Amino acid sequence: MRWDALSLDGEDPGLFGSPVTVDTPEFRGITFHEIRAKSIINAVPAASRVPFRWTINPYRGCSHACVYCYARNTHKYLDFDTGRDFDSQIVVKVNAPELVRRELAAPKWAGEHIAMGTNVDCYQRAEGRYRLMPGIIEALRDAANPFSILTKGSLILRDLPLLEEAADRTEVSAAVSVGFVDKELWRLLEPGTPSPLKRLEVCATLNEHGIGCGVLMSPIIPYLTDSPRRLEAAVRRIAETGATSVSAIVLHLRPGAREWFTRWLREHHPELVAPYERLYGGGAYAPKDYQHRIARRVRDLADEYGIRGGRNLRHPRTPPPAAPYSAEPEQLTIL
Repeated sequence: MRWDALSLDGEDPGLFGSPVTVDTPEFRGITFHEIRAKSIINAVPAASRVPFRWTINPYRGCSHACVYCYARNTHKYLDFDTGRDFDSQIVVKVNAPELVRRELAAPKWAGEHIAMGTNVDCYQRAEGRYRLMPGIIEALRDAANPFSILTKGSLILRDLPLLEEAADRTEVSAAVSVGFVDKELWRLLEPGTPSPLKRLEVCATLNEHGIGCGVLMSPIIPYLTDSPRRLEAAVRRIAETGATSVSAIVLHLRPGAREWFTRWLREHHPELVAPYERLYGGGAYAPKDYQHRIARRVRDLADEYGIRGGRNLRHPRTPPPAAPYSAEPEQLTIL
């Protein structure tokens, strides 16, 4: 297993000692690989063109098991496959909280904004066992270091008191990822996640407690969730949460994710295999005109439902919630 090959987001892959592998009955089907990392605050390559420069990723792999997850290919660097292994072989950086505290105190650290949830979800099921995020948030709070969290998990509400404490000292924001509200599609595409409506409840609760939370409509899935009716249904629900913002990103299919998603299409929507081959024939991204039409439609719906981007309940200049995608403009639909 090539533990020396972790490389996404410019991360220092070095580890202390060998990984400890753990199987537990309460997490049946999931194997945890406990490691001690050498570093945890990672610089994002300049070419990524995302609205943040630094990230913290306490986990690798994700039990949310989203069929389309863009991060799947990163598991190849550990000699895992990008399908079942990504969903079930979870790397846990057990010393993440102590590393965060140490690195924030380093003289060279300039106190810049840190985004979390940009690779895999820091509030996936593993967090219920390892409880890394409270220590990470405490370190950020104590250093008054600004941060944001993007999640599909509801476990973030466990740490709401800590988030409130941090937000009284620095800029804190959050975003939940909800691309659609269709229950049938949710069970097929995102089998390890809380339901979309539960995630929107999380957004509402965070906003009620003064933690500005927006919604990332990601991904918008061509031919399945991009119809005007489904986009409108999602934005209407999002507006009910008091979301600080809403933005949409069309599905993109990088290597690893592309193969796994295509396999899913063949099983559940074989009639869409050929249209997808045409739509994504030019690479990982849908055509730009399609992306722009979706983005424009969601912006119009946000205006219609009174969602005003950028407001934050405690700190008016909080950086935008973490958005994990890069290289291409935000995307939208075949309306």
